[in-house]
Amino acid sequence: MVMEEGGQSDRGRGGTAEAAAMPAEGRQIFMELGEQNLDAICLSTYRTACKLRFIQKRCNLHLIDIYNVIEAVRDAGLNAVELNAIISVTRLENLVSSLFNQLSKRLPTTHTINPRESTILLVEFILAAIDCEPDSRLTVLSVKAMLATLCGGKLVDKLRYVFSQVSDSKGVLVLSKFDGFLREALKLPTALHEGPSFGYTHTLTRSCFPQQKKVMLNTFLDIVSDPPQCLIWLPLMHRMANVEHVYHPVTCSYCRGNTMTGFRYRCLRCRGYQLCQDCFWRGNASGSHSNQHQMKEHSSWKSPATKLGRALSRTLGCVSSREPPHPIYPEEPERTLNLANIVPTRPIGNNSETMLLSSSVPESSKSLAAAQRMNEEHALIAAYVNRLQSSPRVDSPSRQDEEHKLIARYTSRLAETEGAGITNQKN
Repeated sequence: MVMEEGGQSDRGRGGTAEAAAMPAEGRQIFMELGEQNLDAICLSTYRTACKLRFIQKRCNLHLIDIYNVIEAVRDAGLNAVELNAIISVTRLENLVSSLFNQLSKRLPTTHTINPRESTILLVEFILAAIDCEPDSRLTVLSVKAMLATLCGGKLVDKLRYVFSQVSDSKGVLVLSKFDGFLREALKLPTALHEGPSFGYTHTLTRSCFPQQKKVMLNTFLDIVSDPPQCLIWLPLMHRMANVEHVYHPVTCSYCRGNTMTGFRYRCLRCRGYQLCQDCFWRGNASGSHSNQHQMKEHSSWKSPATKLGRALSRTLGCVSSREPPHPIYPEEPERTLNLANIVPTRPIGNNSETMLLSSSVPESSKSLAAAQRMNEEHALIAAYVNRLQSSPRVDSPSRQDEEHKLIARYTSRLAETEGAGITNQKN
């Protein structure tokens, strides 16, 4: 029984709340899911990822990224609420409704959605996931964890948001909070009857980070490249989304389909034997090929000429080293630039005054004029740096190039100033 913040039962409401009282199998989204015959997929990881991908697309969540979720959560006033606070179904409906209403406004006129239908379907599924465990409650953490898991966008952005919710003020993972996130996120496969493979256990949290005593952001993001068994379906769901429209001009050796889309599987023992993803996932085999043979998964098609070119490049050492699986973020915030040494101590005259000074004063005073000109340039650089720092922070490559060029220019000017001072001393 989910309770409102005020303590009254929320199951007596109409609309979606009435659907919440129905068994999961009787809800529309589960009926549509059953029509997909995804239970015929032999591999539990692919079966779970396919089911969640269907839920995601059916609810139009694949069109919403984590930044849209963050904005909706903030507008709903849930960003300042404790993660374990219980919220009402009505508040969940309002949050989800705002998500899809804003999405409807962003979409082009050629692509329309039904915000009300998407809201009903998603709320149905979230409530079914909550009800799959006895004495479970709809909390702020439940909503954040499930929306962050099911929404579209880049996986690394979603995990960064999750880390911000389960870490302390020093940027260190709090295991008890991460345990709560796992408990809520793993209700999603449990609601899809995949609990025996990916259900929550009390040892999951420590199994994700068995060696690390202090987990920072970069360590947390490493689960993308080598996820624990309990979360292996999450990156797979994103990989499936990336290859849905990938075309392979190859004939499936079982169903004899002329083309493949999505993943392609090649047998490492049977020469030229390849399967489309539907045949491989369902364990189909023909001829001398066996399901026990090792298969290699391909997410793209490369022509023989392309393969030969890459092989030659690797042989000649022309291929760069493999990039890390995710961007590396600094453990501590960047410090602001100290501009005290380049701000002039007194007002600087204009250029004509400086030129007049250099022609009328003795040689011994020209060093002062040069110093004033350098101070003028330093002041211009300082003003520009101040403008960069006061403007909204945009970590784009062009912005970083500007700052790097500015620092390089200032460094070279300092070197010129020091060189001129040494020359004057020798003279």
